[in-house]
Parts: sequence; structure tokens; C-alpha cells
Amino acid sequence: MPDWIIVFLVTIGYLGASLAVGLLSGRSASRGIEGYVAGDRRLGFVVLYFVLGASIFSAFSFLGGPGWAYSRGAAAFYIISYTSLGLVPMYFFGPRVARLGRRFGYVTQAELFAHRYHSRYISAVLAVISLIAFVPYLTLQMQGAGYVFSVVTEGRMPVWAGAAITYGVVLLYVFRSGVMGVAWTNTFQGILMMALAWGLGLYLPRALHGGIGPMFERIAEVAPEMLAAPGLDAAGAPWTWGGYSSAIVISVFGFSVWPHYFMKIYTAENIATLRKTVVFYPTFAFFLLPILLIGFSGVLAFPGVTPVDTILPTIVTSLGLPAVVVGLFCAGALAASMSSGDAIVHAAGAVVIKDGYRAVVRPSLSDADETRLIRWTVVAIGAVAYYFAVSSEVSLVLLLLLSYGFIAQIFPALIAALCWRRSTPAGVIGGLAAGCVVTFVWNLVPALQWQLVQPGIWGLAANVVVLVVGSLATEPMESAHVDAFVG
Repeated sequence: MPDWIIVFLVTIGYLGASLAVGLLSGRSASRGIEGYVAGDRRLGFVVLYFVLGASIFSAFSFLGGPGWAYSRGAAAFYIISYTSLGLVPMYFFGPRVARLGRRFGYVTQAELFAHRYHSRYISAVLAVISLIAFVPYLTLQMQGAGYVFSVVTEGRMPVWAGAAITYGVVLLYVFRSGVMGVAWTNTFQGILMMALAWGLGLYLPRALHGGIGPMFERIAEVAPEMLAAPGLDAAGAPWTWGGYSSAIVISVFGFSVWPHYFMKIYTAENIATLRKTVVFYPTFAFFLLPILLIGFSGVLAFPGVTPVDTILPTIVTSLGLPAVVVGLFCAGALAASMSSGDAIVHAAGAVVIKDGYRAVVRPSLSDADETRLIRWTVVAIGAVAYYFAVSSEVSLVLLLLLSYGFIAQIFPALIAALCWRRSTPAGVIGGLAAGCVVTFVWNLVPALQWQLVQPGIWGLAANVVVLVVGSLATEPMESAHVDAFVG
């Protein structure tokens, strides 16, 4: 039997195992919206750790991370920086959000804002922003899955087919099991990815260069620009410190307010579990280190690989390893894509229906109908992202940064909601709109990107100014109501 068929069968076997875990895990949750979206608020530390942590190991890290190290050198270390810091804000605002969620029954991010500001329009605005950010992020995961299948079948399976198979599995268990399917598959996938990341990260530099030290010594001799901080930009020129630093800043601001992360605050069984999870979360950044070593190992040994995001499967399938081992490595790459994609598509369905459709169009929607609509919306959003995945050739990491630029605009609104009594609905909506418009325009017009500063930074500046001015220019909210949130 040809090796590529064995690799393919191992990869398919992994998908079957993930499907079984995802479908079976949903049996313990209640059938209503609280069970489907919040897991009945009873996730313990280990599962919550992997739900949040495995989301770091997305297609951008397992494929895009090595791709950046391979093509842009030291620039890839920004990934370690922001994943170490990304959930620090949640340590401070998370417990208050969790208490408010239990007190008022929130299961989505926008429900908190809509109640705090007595405005269903805020809910709708946040639903739109979230969806705009979710689609490219989900597209990124699907592209990653498609790349893996294309390489392991030696080009016999196109990217579109690999993405379709992988995300057919994801949509099945998310449709059936909701957040419990996401939680337990992420635990399974997270353990697999940790083992494979370190196995690959230590083995490949040794196999190709005699070790990690000799690998970097050779790169420093032949291609020193790859190791000069802050690395190279997308065009291969030296990246500016402004671009590097702003990429970290926008990622940190956006990290903790991603709806699919934020909503997991409501799933924790208690406040102590939430705090413990946030404290231990940076350890996942430690598991990202070997991912970057994989990319560096290919700089001299595999020149000219395109697209660069396929460097990991290209190296693994070129070393003459046993086919079963190669299949497991490829399964790890698929796990990276799926562990983020399932959380994203689940949260996107909940946001569209609960924060958009129900909040603005049908407030009287029953619990059963709402759950049913969320399930079918999961499928619809998956289809839209799939269309973009098979028709886009944008870098995986650039797609990620584009998503972060939009989602980070929620951060000032959250701080205002929990910490500033004088903030008002008009100020928050105006700030969100201004931040997103500026981010969008700065992305479209390269001439505005001074020092390659991430466009979302300019969006945040506009956001804060409009939020403050708009709030001070409008009537303050009732003090007794605000006290429930700011206190």
C-alpha cells in the first residue's frame, strides 16, 4: 500500500475519533439554550484550560506560525508575546462578568452590553462586528485544514476537498453537541497537539541540522536577516518596531474579548476555576515554542516552499518517516485547525441568533426555537467561511491580524461598561462604529499605515475618543442600574 494512502487513512481515523468524542459529549448537557451555549455553567479547570488553550493552537499557529518563522524569521516571536499576555485582562474583569452572567442569565457577550446600556442596538452592532471578525478567522482554520490534506495526499486531494471533509466533521459535532462538543474535542485535540508539537519541534532541527544550536548557527551564517529582531515584513523587508509592537498590542487587546473566549467565562463552574485557568493559561505559550523551531528548521533545508503555510506538512512528508507517524503529525495539524474552528463557528451561531435576530427582530423567540436556529446558523456560517477559504490566497497570519483589528474594538466598550459610570449607549455605539470604520479604511489604504502600525491601533484611538466625547455629550444613565455593573 502506498505511504500516502496510509497517511490519509490515519488522518481520517483521527477525524472519526474527534467526531465520536464530539457527538458523545453532548449527551450530558441540557437541551435548552443554557446547555447548548454555556454547558450548564459547569466546566471544570482541566476542560476549561483546554477549551481556552487549544484555541491558541489554531491553523495560524500550527501552520501559519511555522510559515512565518520560515519566511519572516524573528517576526514570528510576536506569537509567543501576545499568547503569554492575552488573557491577563480576563483575570481582572472575568470574575465580575461571571457573577453578572449567573445573576442575569447571560450566555453571550453582547447580552451583558445590551443589559448594561438598555439598548438592543448595541447587541446588534456587536453581533455584526463579531461576525465580520469571525468569518476571516474561521476561513483561516479551513484553509489550514485544506493545506494539510493537499500535502498528505501528494496533491491528489485539492485544498477545497480537504477543508470540506474536516469541517463537515466539525459542523456535525457542533450542531449536535454545542459547547460540550467543543469542550471535550478541544481537550482531546489539545493533548494530541502538545505531544506532537514537542515531538516535531525537537526532532526536525536534529534530523535536518544536527540540533537546535547548529541550526541557528547555520542560519546566522547564511541568512542572518532571519534572526535580526523584529524580523521581516510580508514583503521580505525588515519589519519596523512599530509594526511588530502594534501587532502584539492589538492582539492582546483583542484576545480576551473574542466572543468565543469571552463566552467561556459563563461556562466555568465557579470563580476560583476561572481565575486558576487564566493563571495557568500562559503555559500554552510555552507549547508554541517548538512550533516556531519547525519553521526555522526548513529555512535552509527546504527553500522555496509555497505557500509558506505548508512548510510543516512539506517537511514531515519529505523525511522518509514511517507513514503512520506522518499521519499522526498531519492529524495534529488538523487538530490545530479544528480546535479553534469549532469554538468560532459555535460562538458565531449563538451571536447571530441571540444577539442579532432575537434582540432586534423576535424578542419573544422560545428557548427551543432559539436553540434550533443557532444550530442551523452554525451550518450557514460554516458554508460562508468555506466559500472564502477556497477562493482566498491571503496569508493565514495576515487573516488573523485583520480579524483582531476589528474584534479589539470591543475592549474599550467593555472597560467602560464595567469601570466608567458615565459611559452611555450613544458613546459606546459611536466608539465601536468609529473604531471599525478607521480600522477598515487603514487596511484598505497602505499609504496610511505609517511605520506599518497595525490598523486596529488607529481604530482603538478613534474608538476611545468618540466613546468619551459621545458619553459626556449625552444624558447619564440611571445610577441605581449602573451600580449593578460598576461597583
